[in-house]
Amino acid sequence: MPNHQANPTPIPFPRHTKPTSYAQAILAPNWQQAMTTKLEALQHNNTWSLVPLPIGHKPIGCKWVYKIKYKSDGTIEHYKARLVAKGYTQVEGIDYQETFSPTVKLTTLRCLLTVATTRHWFIHQLDIQNAFLHGDLHEVVYMEPPSGLCQQEENTICRLNKSLYGLK
Repeated sequence: MPNHQANPTPIPFPRHTKPTSYAQAILAPNWQQAMTTKLEALQHNNTWSLVPLPIGHKPIGCKWVYKIKYKSDGTIEHYKARLVAKGYTQVEGIDYQETFSPTVKLTTLRCLLTVATTRHWFIHQLDIQNAFLHGDLHEVVYMEPPSGLCQQEENTICRLNKSLYGLK
């Protein structure tokens, strides 16, 4: 479960400002809630297993990235915290074999929208929470536990079972 411990004398962090670090984020209840929600989703999806770090392996780091999502009228919809792996420290052939990024080309999207418009199709947009986290990993990747993660045992590390943003 999440374990957000603030400093004994916290200095309030402005509510409508994106924090640049975990230390800033834990000072604001709305960002604490966003991180707690994300950690619970990661644990519910079995994104990692807490294991002792095997000898000869080096874990990659991770960091929190914060974003404020706004409604169309400019009011705040919600505060979003995303855990990102520091994939730039991965070594090809050890931590990963190949990379793949499922993205759509802008011309393909324009063609699809043109066809939908000419045929009077209804278009719906949706956001799937944690959709990226459903990709199983085939490589063995170890990651340092994220800030705020309450660990049962000392000296454990996250062995990733599923993909995280930032991984190669």
